[in-house]
Amino acid sequence: MQVLIASAARHGWPAGPGPRAASRRAWPSRNGASPVPAHKWATLLASMTLALMTAVSVVGLSVDDVYRAPKSVAAMLRGYDLVSLAVAVPALAVTLLPRFRESVQAQLLRLAILGYAAYNYASYVFGTGFSTVFLLHDAAFTVATFALGFSAASLDLGRIYKSFRPSTPTRAIGGVLALLATGLGAMWIFYSLRFALAGELPKESLLVLPEPNLHLAYVLDLTLLVPGYAVAAALLWRRTRWGYPMAAALLVFSLVHELNYVVALVFQSNAHIPGATALDPQALVVIAVTSAATLALFAGTLRSSRSVLPAQPPSGHRPWRRRGR
Repeated sequence: MQVLIASAARHGWPAGPGPRAASRRAWPSRNGASPVPAHKWATLLASMTLALMTAVSVVGLSVDDVYRAPKSVAAMLRGYDLVSLAVAVPALAVTLLPRFRESVQAQLLRLAILGYAAYNYASYVFGTGFSTVFLLHDAAFTVATFALGFSAASLDLGRIYKSFRPSTPTRAIGGVLALLATGLGAMWIFYSLRFALAGELPKESLLVLPEPNLHLAYVLDLTLLVPGYAVAAALLWRRTRWGYPMAAALLVFSLVHELNYVVALVFQSNAHIPGATALDPQALVVIAVTSAATLALFAGTLRSSRSVLPAQPPSGHRPWRRRGR
């Protein structure tokens, strides 16, 4: 037994069986270096994302002509900057506080905001030309994407699954996700087929956008959002382990993303963009339904569930070898 304990310590695995020790276990390093847990990389990258989101938003709102793009696109991105600074940045900051960051709710909320950041800054990187903040936008997009990946990899799906009450209305929430997938997908596919058959240019809700930015919106939604909604709906309907974090992340993402849309409409209207409309009543319905589903899902989490960090090594991994008796 002494040999096992000593060998475990040398490989970076705590000997203590307590929950706090288990939550900080790391995969052993094969080259003798001190192992760094995946969740610490996730926290570091999320903190960098927070700093970059703040910088991008402040610059976008305070510096005139920072976006070398059509006036309608510049107004839209400034609306996005306001939502990021007023909603996404504070939410991500709370999830990084030491007091909250190991809770299930904080982990799921962080995953959602990082997903929002990665998706959002894709619009900046691919939807605008060179500017004085080109590298800042690239950095925000890259760091947010890697932070999202590390955060997803550091989740303990078993603990997340057990942290939800059996009474959580997963099928009703999954139905909302399926409705989002069906509504968004059907709308974009209809406009795309109409363009293919009749040559009529597709449209993007009530936002006024030039064709390249319109095409980018369709690409991001049809390749990322619609499949994501559909998969999350199916997994949550079946109560699988991945269904809960995917559903939580996509629902919160949808709320912030819809706020982007609502605020962008106001910014375009205030910028006197021809054809701009200040309000889309359908967006308010989407926000109300998505908010209800989000509250129902997060209300199903148990307050006593504190940690969702990995407690086990990868399947098939042998952290130590018994030597003798």
